[in-house]
Amino acid sequence: MSKWTEIRDDIEAEISEMKIDEEVKQTVTQKLYDVVFPSLQKLGDGFIDAIREQSKMETGWCKLRDSIFLPVVIKVTLWLIELVLSKTIAATAAQTATA
Repeated sequence: MSKWTEIRDDIEAEISEMKIDEEVKQTVTQKLYDVVFPSLQKLGDGFIDAIREQSKMETGWCKLRDSIFLPVVIKVTLWLIELVLSKTIAATAAQTATA
């Protein structure tokens, strides 16, 4: 068995035994927003910069794809992820404040 398979199996075993309550969900959501999302943004920005630079040497549909289509799709997707996470965090904070 590979090392990855062992790690995956260990994680699955831990999660299946873990009690997932509201605090865990809030912590995961906050970590996604604070840690994972900035990394996704940096990755997306780097990818967009690279394909826009490459689009300068392309023509036709490939130029359109690399200069407009893919950057817009990536930016909109990242914006939606940020919107959902921030709204979820705000709604959860409001709900726990009233409880």
